[in-house]
Amino acid sequence: MNIAIIGLGLGLNLHEAVSVSKDGFFLTFIYVLSVFTLGFVFYRLLKINKNTSLLITSGTAICGGSAIATISSVLQLKANQITIAMAVVFVLNAIALMIFPFIGHYFQLSQYQFGLWSAIAIHDTSSVVGAAKQYSEQALEVATTVKLSRTLWIFPLALLIGYFNKKENSSYKFPYFIIGFITTMLIATYFPQGEKVYHILQGISKQLMVVALFMIGSLINLQSIKQAGFKTLSYGILLWIFISI
Repeated sequence: MNIAIIGLGLGLNLHEAVSVSKDGFFLTFIYVLSVFTLGFVFYRLLKINKNTSLLITSGTAICGGSAIATISSVLQLKANQITIAMAVVFVLNAIALMIFPFIGHYFQLSQYQFGLWSAIAIHDTSSVVGAAKQYSEQALEVATTVKLSRTLWIFPLALLIGYFNKKENSSYKFPYFIIGFITTMLIATYFPQGEKVYHILQGISKQLMVVALFMIGSLINLQSIKQAGFKTLSYGILLWIFISI
């Protein structure tokens, strides 16, 4: 998983990332802060498992399965500890992919409005792209740009969570894969002559991420959802509904 995350950095240009982040910084900052504030409130009210709450909140706030995978690597959680977070996020992604275009048309949202809304309210990048593409090409362009800005928050978030986890866990190990990601992004930015090689390596990294998420997802079944309980499922659903609205 860590190797896949590092390889994804080869697909990002630092200057473009900074430009996109600057444009959507305030909007995505307010969004991420709102998700974690609501997540904390629901966590205290429903009294669910702390790590599960953190994973679902991270997946909702940032980029779905990729955020859950990154944060679980920082916390060094076992696969069975993150299956429920994946299950909740994947199910809600599937629902969003089907109903968001319908809702957008019903409320007569403009292409810009829908692109912005889907980029903010849908968890995974793939589902954001899928929903926006159904709406229009302009909505897709807006959604992709804002989603990238939102996704960039995963790295400061991972460092922050890692810092607090270090205080609570003496066996904590610094998430060096984040440094690896930044390094590969810098290489792709300042040595563009290797673009063809970077493209191939990034493709391999994406496939590794898909395999890793698939392996985790293969542990998701009706039994694991039952073990999670009604409160955990309600946590993820309520958080997503409030944020979507």
